[in-house]
Amino acid sequence: MSNTGSPEAKELRLVGNVELRLAMITTDGAMEKALNTYLVPLLLKLASEFVSVRNKVISVCQHVNTRIKPPSIKLPVAALLKQYKDNHNNLVRHFDLLYVQQGVNRLPVNERLDLLPTLLHGLRTNFEESTNHAATLFNLFLKLLHSMKFPPRGSKEDLELRDKLGFTDRVDDAAFVTAWLGKLILFGINQAGATRCPGLNKEECSFFQLYGKKDTWTPNADGGLSLVETKVVASRFLASGAFVDTERFLPALFASADPNSRISDIGDDILKRATSAVSFEDTKLVKQLYDVYLGTRGDEGSLPARVPLQTKILALLCKSKSASSFIPQSMQIVEEALVPQETAQQNVVTPPKQGLEASKLRGQVFAFTNWLARISSPADLSAFAPALVGQLRSYIESQGWPRFNANNSTPSPGELSSRAYGYESIGLLAGACPAKLLQESNLELLRWLFTSLSEDPSGKDISASIEQALSSVLGAMGGEVDSDLESPLTSLLLHHMDLRPDNFKDADNQVVRSTRFLAVRFANRCLPFSNTTARWIDVIAMDGEANERSAILEEGRKGLDPYWYKMLNPAKDDANLIKESLEATKYDLPSFPELVERVFGSESVWDISRITSIEMPNAYIPALTFCRCVLLHQALAAVNSPPVMDTDWERNIDALIANDEDVQTKLTAYFRGHSISSMGNERFPEALQMYLQASYVGMTSQIGGGVGRAGDFLLELCPLVPASAYAHLTARISSLQEPIFSNNKTLRETASQVFGILATLKEYPEDKVQKMLGQYKEKLKSWSQAIGSEVMQVHGAILAMAYFISRSKSRLSFPSSFEELTIRFITLALDILNDSRDKTLLDAVFVAISELALYAVLTPATVPKPCDARSLVQKLREKAKDGDEKAITALGHFAMQFKEGVSDDGIFDDIVEQLYELHTVRQAEVQFAIGAALSCAAIGWRSKSLAASRDIRIIAPQSPSRAKAAISIMDRVLSDCKTTKPALRQASVIWLLCLVQYCGHVREVQGRLRECQVAFKGFLADRDSLNQESASRGLTLVYEKGNRALKDDLIRDLVGSFTGTNAGLAGNVSEDTELFDAGALPTGEGSITTYKDIMSLASEVGDSSLVYRFMSLASNNAIWSSRAAFGRFGLSNILSDASTDGYLAQNPKLYPALFRYRFDPNTNVRNSMNEIWAALVKEPAKTIDTNFDSIMDDLLKNILGKEWRVRQASCAAIADLVQGRPLEKYERYLTEIWELTFKVCDDIKESVRTAAMALARVLTGILTRGLEARESSALSAEKMLKQVLPFLLSPSGLESGAPEVQDFARKTLLKIIKSSNGKTLRPFVPHLVGRLLALLSSIEPEMINYLHLNADKYGLTAQELDDARLKHIRGSTMLEAIERCLDFLDESSMPELQQSLENAIKTVVGLPSKVGCSRVLVSLSTRQNFIFKQYADHFLPLARKQVFDRNDTISSSYAAACGYLARLASDNALLKLVEYCRKLYFDSEDDRQRVISGDIVYAVSKYATDRFNSLAGDVLPFVFIAKHDTYERAKTLFEDTWIENVGGSRAVLLYLKEIVDLASQYLDSARWSVKYTSAFAIADAVTSCGNTIDDANAKVLWPALEKALSGKTWEGKETVLKALIHLAKSSTFCSKDSKVAEQIEKIVLRESKRNNPAFRQHALECLGHFSELRDSVDMYPQVYGVTKPIIEETLEDSDEMDVDSQSGGASSKVVKESTLANALTALLKSINPQRRQGEDLKLSLSQTLELLTRVRNASPSRSTLNAIYDGLKSLFGRLGQVCLEALPDLLEGILLDYVKQVFASSDQVEQTRLKASDAAVALASIANKGPRLKAKFVEALSAARAEERSFLVQQSLDRANKILDG
Repeated sequence: MSNTGSPEAKELRLVGNVELRLAMITTDGAMEKALNTYLVPLLLKLASEFVSVRNKVISVCQHVNTRIKPPSIKLPVAALLKQYKDNHNNLVRHFDLLYVQQGVNRLPVNERLDLLPTLLHGLRTNFEESTNHAATLFNLFLKLLHSMKFPPRGSKEDLELRDKLGFTDRVDDAAFVTAWLGKLILFGINQAGATRCPGLNKEECSFFQLYGKKDTWTPNADGGLSLVETKVVASRFLASGAFVDTERFLPALFASADPNSRISDIGDDILKRATSAVSFEDTKLVKQLYDVYLGTRGDEGSLPARVPLQTKILALLCKSKSASSFIPQSMQIVEEALVPQETAQQNVVTPPKQGLEASKLRGQVFAFTNWLARISSPADLSAFAPALVGQLRSYIESQGWPRFNANNSTPSPGELSSRAYGYESIGLLAGACPAKLLQESNLELLRWLFTSLSEDPSGKDISASIEQALSSVLGAMGGEVDSDLESPLTSLLLHHMDLRPDNFKDADNQVVRSTRFLAVRFANRCLPFSNTTARWIDVIAMDGEANERSAILEEGRKGLDPYWYKMLNPAKDDANLIKESLEATKYDLPSFPELVERVFGSESVWDISRITSIEMPNAYIPALTFCRCVLLHQALAAVNSPPVMDTDWERNIDALIANDEDVQTKLTAYFRGHSISSMGNERFPEALQMYLQASYVGMTSQIGGGVGRAGDFLLELCPLVPASAYAHLTARISSLQEPIFSNNKTLRETASQVFGILATLKEYPEDKVQKMLGQYKEKLKSWSQAIGSEVMQVHGAILAMAYFISRSKSRLSFPSSFEELTIRFITLALDILNDSRDKTLLDAVFVAISELALYAVLTPATVPKPCDARSLVQKLREKAKDGDEKAITALGHFAMQFKEGVSDDGIFDDIVEQLYELHTVRQAEVQFAIGAALSCAAIGWRSKSLAASRDIRIIAPQSPSRAKAAISIMDRVLSDCKTTKPALRQASVIWLLCLVQYCGHVREVQGRLRECQVAFKGFLADRDSLNQESASRGLTLVYEKGNRALKDDLIRDLVGSFTGTNAGLAGNVSEDTELFDAGALPTGEGSITTYKDIMSLASEVGDSSLVYRFMSLASNNAIWSSRAAFGRFGLSNILSDASTDGYLAQNPKLYPALFRYRFDPNTNVRNSMNEIWAALVKEPAKTIDTNFDSIMDDLLKNILGKEWRVRQASCAAIADLVQGRPLEKYERYLTEIWELTFKVCDDIKESVRTAAMALARVLTGILTRGLEARESSALSAEKMLKQVLPFLLSPSGLESGAPEVQDFARKTLLKIIKSSNGKTLRPFVPHLVGRLLALLSSIEPEMINYLHLNADKYGLTAQELDDARLKHIRGSTMLEAIERCLDFLDESSMPELQQSLENAIKTVVGLPSKVGCSRVLVSLSTRQNFIFKQYADHFLPLARKQVFDRNDTISSSYAAACGYLARLASDNALLKLVEYCRKLYFDSEDDRQRVISGDIVYAVSKYATDRFNSLAGDVLPFVFIAKHDTYERAKTLFEDTWIENVGGSRAVLLYLKEIVDLASQYLDSARWSVKYTSAFAIADAVTSCGNTIDDANAKVLWPALEKALSGKTWEGKETVLKALIHLAKSSTFCSKDSKVAEQIEKIVLRESKRNNPAFRQHALECLGHFSELRDSVDMYPQVYGVTKPIIEETLEDSDEMDVDSQSGGASSKVVKESTLANALTALLKSINPQRRQGEDLKLSLSQTLELLTRVRNASPSRSTLNAIYDGLKSLFGRLGQVCLEALPDLLEGILLDYVKQVFASSDQVEQTRLKASDAAVALASIANKGPRLKAKFVEALSAARAEERSFLVQQSLDRANKILDG
């Protein structure tokens, strides 16, 4: 025993005192009070150091536990919880928690919720101290959440919730709570024995299960929770203001992937707002996402998340750049997605291989892989890309590679999709990490992809994915292939160029798809231009099979063009180095010797040394052309005259060689030096000879599309190279005979010229020359008899002879008998000229004369007799008059051999004069030929027109000198330019142009350039377009050929003529002078034809010197570009003048106008201005930036100009100007740009409208791309949006009067909405929603209104049309945009939306807009229910009013909206809605209002089921009544509502009193429809109570039934009457209360006496039933009194005509039969043997028998007979119960007659006989009790049995017989 004064004793004494006090308490109230005082201090003693004290306290607690079992005793939970938080003794805490758990459920809700701050305070610390206790506390917290009512989001209470719970100061606790709430959402109750679940480890699962406590999540158990409901409540708590977005992000993510939509909807809503608050570059967050996705290692680690959550996590990781640094985790994700399920590691959940979720996840995995490939650092890519590619390849190969599924099973869409993703991912990864994946020595991955493309037959989608993968690889390999990889790459590409899709199906490695296109692309992108094999691949592509894509041909062309090769392979240097980089080795041309060797060498298919037939004929000429260009380019570059490498590379080479004499001289020297092998030049001579031989073979083989081009290539080099270079071709000269005699004119001419060159070489033996000449002579002999192809051969022979003779003369290489040969040939030619009319032969003669005269073979002295020079000239003149250009050329060349002046009999002057006279020929081409002929006559071989005639290296032949000819011809032509004769004026300006062009270099012409200037100016005002063009071109030539001083003088003259200061100059031009017509610049308008237009740039900048630059616009006409003599005249050289540069530096105002003209609608103007721009502006980007404001001001000024082409050009220019520039550059112009754009969208000209719409699309594209971007771009887009949206919504946009503008404004708005994020668009959402709703009706086609009014004409109903309209609206992009706007709403924008939406609901017109408003209410109620809830009460009355719309579709839509609004409305508002519907129904004046009421009620029950059920007691009674409406539409709505919300018919008992009370109110209604409905409802209520109705319910029903049956008859009243009989039958209430029974009897008798035939039949039926029920009284007299008159009346009217019922019911005959049957049945049932005996019974039987006899005699219907026998059966049964022994005589006598009635059915149908036999069975038991009756009965029975045919009837009669025998 311890010392009484010791501390231990004191503590024991204190505990004992408490125990004593508690033991003495006798009431629960006193106990509660005592516990409030002592329990907490008592538990504190558990912390005592003395064991005895602790044991004593535990003992007292056991006593307390016994006393507190009554739930009415409340415990001091708050104090206990506080003590737990403040005390750290485990024992104290343990008992505190025990009593807290026990007492918390006994507290009122408000006191429970007051515990939350204390409970949550320090929860993280509690967890660290004891996980068991923390689990209990968290479980307690979850229980309290169920009692918590969450305030509306954004409300003051919601915002204060965080402070109230204490989370503001204790962020760690808030983070702890959200983390475990997120884990709660992941938690699932697993199968027995499972300790983990997806996303949670073993410890976390145990935490939620209170470490093994059973029934923790069993709702029905004591203290158990419903897991689903708890998750829902937890999700709602997370959505409240208690947490910030960063804290609830992860829980929201988990909730959004929950399979329960109640949870996922809340999660999605939170996630929308929380995503922007977190950074996906936070490595901690990224690691958490990876851990949840993959799970954690070990037996106690967490399992991987479920598939939907994994999909969502991957979508978020695709936004994180940091995610790429988690290499092992990323690899594991991909591996688990691709590894087959059966090979997965144990305890690791892998995604399912099938199903929608698995497909989504796998698709997201591939998207994640692509993301990693794009954003990972090179170091990270190097670490994981090779392994990842290997896994992807293994995955594809596991499916079957290259052919899918070797077992021939059909792959599923999901498998194909995954295969496609796999290929794409391989391509991206390989492209992102080329160093490790693509730069392999054998290019293994690239080979694999090419093989996949060629042999994988899985379908188009798969091939598209492989092509995309190869494109990614191409982008990475382009220009970066190491030199040691070039050889394997070219081998691979050549292999695939040779592959062709096979025609057989069963072979291995079947090629199913051509890879040639990609092979060509790789050759063009990955190999340098100098690689000859790559160029050979391009050549192969040019051959192009018939079934190949044109893209292959195009790619081949680009690969053979250095300019396009540069475009395909842009330099990767910065902008300042691009020009230098173009000169890099990568862009070098192939070595000419190597190229020729590859194309035409011994290893080529075109081995030129032994070629017999040409394979790939379509590619031969392109290959030869490329070799030619490379040769000439390298030669020109070597002589410092490199051609420009642009889109016209080949033409630039042509122009340099054809027109530049200096270049020709340099090339001649170059080829002379390279035709002999020397150091560093060993292979060139051989290559040159091989090229010339290839050209020769191409010509003689007559292949390809460019017949004759190969010969042209040969001819162009002949004057440049030594004869030794092509002397070897003489060995093949005999092969020329076939092309010379061919049917192709061009080929004949070319081959003949080649023959002339080769045959005159000394290397060609003379004997062979004579042999070939002999063949030609033979052909010439028969010229007069030649027809058909023979004419062609003669033509070739003439040309060959002419070229041979002329080239022999020029080379001084005369074969034997040359002079005789010459004379004979000239004689023959003159004979043909004189005698032949064949155009072909004459053409050959003209060419022959031209060539012979040109080379001085044909001179005045050599013209053979009897012909002379003058007669030859005269003959040529005659042909020239017919417009023969060859004859004119012959005249010009022949004139070169005459002396000027009076010498040679003045023939020279005659020839010139005859050429002048040819001005009457109208063909412009002829006049150009005359001009060339005049130039030859004027200066002879010095004329540049003869440059092309020098096809061999010779000194120009001697011809008579010219001293005055050029001057006289110039004077004559200048003089003729002033004439007024149209033909001569046109000819003169063309001749003058030709003279300046071909003779401008000679002194005589140079001295007259000013006069030429004046003459050309005189034609600028000419109406003839050709004259204008010629003058324009002439002015440019004059300017080009003059020196600086002359140019300045010319400029001064021109300025004077334009300004009027020098009016004396001839040919002054005014602004209105027309220069061009529709033929030259086909714009369709007159404005562009004036001189002002073509000079506008010069005028705007005020510099007349620019006139010459812009005159060249006329040279774009087809007539100029078609004449090779003029070539292509670029502007670059002129515009690069130093004076021009200086002018531009001082006058930058040229740039705005020039920039605009670059977009002129006319192609010629546009092309010319682009050339000018390119020449003037060396740094376009810098120039535009510097002059941006002036350019923009000019464009905005001109966009509304008077001329349509200026407006159109301004639109296109603005579109180009704003693209790719920062918003700050043009922000201040933006509103004006939009406004002017929309104005021009309504332009009168269609092309201007099109350009304006294109500009608007550009502006929209800039805006939407900015909205889709992030950070800086998004900020710029937001600024733009603030300017653009108000404009789009203004009268200039959506309210514009132009339909095109309205349409575009609407489409622009939709794009903006689709591209915007919430932050950017939210300020505009309220206004947007209202405007878009109004637009819904305006965009509906107008024809809909017509159809609506005339629907019946097209076999439609208005409702069908409305249904179609409704379907279209629900799927419209406009409504989709509206709903997207609603997704961006938040609390701050809701008040403004409320006003906008309310206004729209009240003001919009048209079905689409009204339905759209209702849909907005629905969307707000479902997708934004948190922020919209407080507004639901406001919108519910608004929607309710709109339900009354005349259109049923609109009405139904708003009714549905009311249903959705009911979800969020307050109880008071909902009750008001129900009351409104009830009042609307019962007070309605027409049927439609009742339908509306039903529509609303049904919508509430369907869309707000929970709310509807909560008010079931108020709503369902009304629904029950209304479902009996007489109007079918209303009835159906209420009936559906009742069926969907009530379990069965017995449910009526739950609301019986309410139903009866409500119906009784309207049984006296003045509106018949309501009265009838109420009566039907009472009747249905009775029958729904079942076959047993207790007295209480009967007492409720009886008064209403009685009241319902009062009054006159109405349709359907029989239903109520039958319900009355059911009540009497199913309850004891009637039998117990005699007054009620009497009243029922009175009612039934009363109703049976009604005269309404349709009702009376049913009333008599009820009378019979009631008579049978009321066995306590005798009702026979009353029934007889009712039925006898009816029966007699029916029998009397039996002959009346049968009349159909007007209401669709039974006909009059059927009604009568039914009435008669029911009357007889009632009469028979009313005979009650227990109450009528003796004479009364006999009387009733006699009276009844009498009526039966009368009926039988009247030939009753089958139904009447059936009713009689049924009645008799019932009557005999009752009689049998009374007559237990012998029958009284008086009864026996009457029953004898009844026997006759029973057996009188032998002539009836089987059914009737069967019923008669049943009556006989009933009568048999009575017949045994009377001998007479029995005898009679036996007799009748025997007779009936003998006659009966039916087995069933026989059986029944046999039973009667047995009864008699028994």
